[in-house]
Amino acid sequence: MYSKHEVIVNGSPMPIFVFKPKGDGPHPAIIVCQHLPVAHAGIEEDPFTLDIGEKLSAAGYVAVIPFMFHWWTPEDPMEKKRDSWRDDWNILDLEATWAFSSSRSDVLSDRIGIMGHCWGGRVSWLAACKNPEYAAAAIFYGGRIKVGLGPEATPPIEMSDNINCPVLGIFGNDDQNPSPQDVRDLDRALTASNVSHEFHCYDGAGHGFQDFVNKERYRATQTADAWNKFFDFMGRHMR
Repeated sequence: MYSKHEVIVNGSPMPIFVFKPKGDGPHPAIIVCQHLPVAHAGIEEDPFTLDIGEKLSAAGYVAVIPFMFHWWTPEDPMEKKRDSWRDDWNILDLEATWAFSSSRSDVLSDRIGIMGHCWGGRVSWLAACKNPEYAAAAIFYGGRIKVGLGPEATPPIEMSDNINCPVLGIFGNDDQNPSPQDVRDLDRALTASNVSHEFHCYDGAGHGFQDFVNKERYRATQTADAWNKFFDFMGRHMR
């Protein structure tokens, strides 16, 4: 189960959902940045995002999931939220979520990581560029990392020099956003910036291959292996 909280970001209420592991802690924490379908359904209506919270808490992490589409009304279509996204607003969300997480008595403030799928993968990369205190970052097939979103926004890939934590990348070789060429560009950017990272790319898998809600995209074998690699990575860098 989870608890619901709320923080105010530049006058806008942002819900935050917290999944706690057993025991009083303190525990390492992972901030979870949601994939784009959450923009339409909301966190409580998205089984995939809720499952991530359950997985993380079962593995001993406090999972902190902010609803970063709070800037728009629930009635606004997902396409509007996607197309009018602003990185400067999102950075405010990330700062508020970090402050919320690091101030909790059940969280080890020097052991906070970040992860995200799809849209959330891009957000996780941006977060790592803006906050040097993350212990680890995991990017699951994040697209548009090579593009800045919003007025005068710098593409996150161009800020790779600012990343201060190890990065895990999980990608499908049949994806087109990010495409295999995009993944190579991301790899080169991290290498040039001397950022410790490991990328795993799966044949027979496209965008969203871990989303069991989407039966056409879901790939069970690749998903299981990717989760194993994720928990191994986080165990090495967050414990």
